[in-house]
Amino acid sequence: MSGAPGPLPPHREPVRAEWIDYNGHLSEAYYVLVFGHATDALMDGIGLDAAYRQRTGCSLYTVEAHVRYLREVSAGSELTVRTRPLGVDAGKVRFVHEMYAAPADALPEAGPTAPGSAGTAPEGELVATEELFALHVDQHTGRSAPLPDRARRELAARVEAAPPWAGRGIRPVAGGAAVATGP
Repeated sequence: MSGAPGPLPPHREPVRAEWIDYNGHLSEAYYVLVFGHATDALMDGIGLDAAYRQRTGCSLYTVEAHVRYLREVSAGSELTVRTRPLGVDAGKVRFVHEMYAAPADALPEAGPTAPGSAGTAPEGELVATEELFALHVDQHTGRSAPLPDRARRELAARVEAAPPWAGRGIRPVAGGAAVATGP
């Protein structure tokens, strides 16, 4: 049987009570924490797991990220993060995470969901997105290094077109200071 592999399994994680801020919603730092856990799951899934890092001294390093906070998340929610690679070359990866939230009691009866467990599809409402640019780095030299062939192939086989929101930066705000252009 040939053909491209299916999508990466989504990462699922419950919102913890200690992640809720003084406004009664998920604090912004925890969106990024959960996105980080989804990146770890991606790395594990393509062979860049703890054993690989220990054996080679290499890992993916995030060098640029853009987060969009779209909706508030409440206590008692279950988060699902879908990850999609947008591009990969010898040592660089661009990918996006899309975070969905659903009330834990609205999910199908499957017992408690353990952090990191995979399901079939995102549940709930889109609440945040993150776009990342990462380099595969040799920690011994502090320089970028080629991805292992398997990881590069796994990512390349799943590359998708960028969603409309990807590739955008922070919007300028009227009244901002002018940037100096030279001496």
